[in-house]
Amino acid sequence: MAISTNPTKKIRVMVVDDSMLARSIIMNGLSAHPRIEVVGYAINTLDARNKIPQLKPDVITMDVEMPGQSGTDFLKQYLPSNPIPVILVSSLNLKVFDALAVGAIDFVRKPDAQMHNDDFIRNLTQKVIMASFARVRVGSAGGAAAAAAAPGANRPQAGVGAIPKLGNSPALNNVIIGLGASTGGTEATLAVMKRLPADIPPMVIVQHMPTGFTKMYAERLNRLCAMEVREAQSGDELKRGLALLAPADFQCRVVRIGTRYTLNCTHGEKVSGHRPSVDAMFHSMADVVTCKMVGIIMTGMGQDGAHGLLEMRKKGAYTIGQDKESSVVYGMPGVAQNIGAVCIQASCDNVSNVLIRHLKSLG
Repeated sequence: MAISTNPTKKIRVMVVDDSMLARSIIMNGLSAHPRIEVVGYAINTLDARNKIPQLKPDVITMDVEMPGQSGTDFLKQYLPSNPIPVILVSSLNLKVFDALAVGAIDFVRKPDAQMHNDDFIRNLTQKVIMASFARVRVGSAGGAAAAAAAPGANRPQAGVGAIPKLGNSPALNNVIIGLGASTGGTEATLAVMKRLPADIPPMVIVQHMPTGFTKMYAERLNRLCAMEVREAQSGDELKRGLALLAPADFQCRVVRIGTRYTLNCTHGEKVSGHRPSVDAMFHSMADVVTCKMVGIIMTGMGQDGAHGLLEMRKKGAYTIGQDKESSVVYGMPGVAQNIGAVCIQASCDNVSNVLIRHLKSLG
């Protein structure tokens, strides 16, 4: 589902939250934006189910944890037949990834002592406007259940059904993969990585995400994917079988030390409006990596990563862009495609096949 891009039409927003204070902050904050009209609210998911047909919102903001039915369970039931873009408004809670798995577009973190309400409203406003352009892609209940399982319970094991390893070709010891994503990227990145083998060349991942959530997201990927995945720290060495996720609010750049490659994670300035920035990571790869490179750009609003990917391609990298049909928002990969940064486009479900085929060709 995609909402009309008519700039004169206001975006109709419905707020679903059991907290009167939270509703007031969200409704007043969003109403101040000239492109947004808050058409009503609901105090729980049952109330939302009754009011949505009457209010006809273009975008819904929804708390994840509410009395009675959770936001996740509501979306699992409601979105398949009613594909409305939903932005989650959540405290630091692992369950936000379950809601993303069943079709929510994106999320913002509720303000705490470290975040001013103005910052929260600015972030939420940007997400709401972005969601009005998004395609709703309904996930599976199985995805949410798997994400919630105990650590290690779902990690792919050797044996029947396991993803075949790439093997010991020396060429694969001299490859670095960078992957960047934003809106819709939590599930798109998982869709790619869960199809990759345990001995994949080193990966660096940048996903736009609020502070506190990147560690939980890395742990989720680590449970569901064959390779090791963890939140990056400065000094981490890139090695086969390891994927490192840039921590929220840090720029993450690849550094060469002799024949070794490590990561440098610093607060630094925002790049392309983001921290972490896909552009910052891709540009660092283009600048310092002398071995083979692969760059992958996935769904996301805006253009972060597009120009960095172009620099990688100019340096001989093999570059993959997610196609329009499978992107929640065809912004970042669309710009990358238009400026000539992409060697090949692929659907979200086929990016892994394209990557593996390329890696095998190197040996």
